[in-house]
Amino acid sequence: MVKVTAASLLEMKKRGEKITALTAYDAPTARFLNDAGVDVVLVGDSVGNVKLGYENTLPVTLEEMLHHTKAAARGNSRALLAADMPYLTYQISLDEARRNAGRLVKEGGAAAVKLEGGIEVAGIVKALVDLNIPVMGHLGLTPQAIHRLGGYKMQGKTEEAREKMITDAKVLEGAGIFALVLECVPPDLAKAITKKLSVPTIGIGAGPDTDGQILVTDDLLGLTQGPVPKFVQPYADLKAEISRSLKNFNKDVKEGRYPERSSTAVPGEPIPQRES
Repeated sequence: MVKVTAASLLEMKKRGEKITALTAYDAPTARFLNDAGVDVVLVGDSVGNVKLGYENTLPVTLEEMLHHTKAAARGNSRALLAADMPYLTYQISLDEARRNAGRLVKEGGAAAVKLEGGIEVAGIVKALVDLNIPVMGHLGLTPQAIHRLGGYKMQGKTEEAREKMITDAKVLEGAGIFALVLECVPPDLAKAITKKLSVPTIGIGAGPDTDGQILVTDDLLGLTQGPVPKFVQPYADLKAEISRSLKNFNKDVKEGRYPERSSTAVPGEPIPQRES
């Protein structure tokens, strides 16, 4: 088994090999992703709205990220494990950024950290890289800036915004990022940035021409409660399966059929579903 590293992602870009990335917030999910051959497991601050019931990512704390990064690390074997730096854990000072990123690596078991922003965070990127902490950048729709952006909207639509994003990408590359997430960016802009950078780009809602793709695993599997981004193409509808199974269990217990119902099931075969 060959471990995926920041350096091997660069080699994948050079070979024209697409990079796969998905989120995990616990050990079982990380194990599933590793078994599937996914290259990058991201412990995203999306854990806030996906798992913790927050409205957005802003309330997520460093301690919460450490908790979930440790859990994912215990299930990770092959993939590069990256952890998001939550809001206000890197923007206040370089010392705080170094300390907090170091904790995600030293205590959490992450092999890299991800932070949002362009030229304004370039000094932070360099400071972390100088500590031998690989950094993944994030441009476009940056959820930690959701109030300034005015919602979850496509970014980089004006000529001025396009030029700024291209400049930001080049500055981040110069500061030492090993990869760049492009979220909700027009496909032609994502393609242009991808061609200009020597480091790989990983798109989410940014078209097909980035060096890789990332999604929230819950969106991919149809587990998300509430609206799903338009660019997501679910590969399963596990929410419906889970709901049906739970309703059937509840009904069988209430009507006295459990555990007899499960004792008649053939090992290895699904229990016939009963509509509630």
